[in-house]
Amino acid sequence: MDQPAFFATPGYGDTMRETMHYSQAVKIGNRVEISGQGGWDNDFAFPERLEDEIAQAFANVERTLATAGASWQDVVHVNSYHIGFPPETNETMVRLFRQYMPQNKPIWTETGVTALGNPHMRVEIRVTAIIA
Repeated sequence: MDQPAFFATPGYGDTMRETMHYSQAVKIGNRVEISGQGGWDNDFAFPERLEDEIAQAFANVERTLATAGASWQDVVHVNSYHIGFPPETNETMVRLFRQYMPQNKPIWTETGVTALGNPHMRVEIRVTAIIA
């Protein structure tokens, strides 16, 4: 059985590993699981516009997958968590799915929640990837 290898996204992931005692990604064999990624920058600042926050969350997923040797093209499952569902939520999510995974259509569970880990967060994205 393969042993798990844990990874921290350079920048904010290193901070979270030290302050919150968790990793951003784990790889077991060819499977990569990542923790939920918000639309923060390395200083944990969030964009004003929801569309920009979702776009930053997608970029953070990409960065985190890369630490474990995976990419959006390897993603098979997406969980997204949202505070509210204004029309731009699904429009932006689907646009970015098409941008980041033009050949891949993973399964997706979208959940509305009342709060996320940071009071400024409106979206969090968690994925599973299988490296071929």
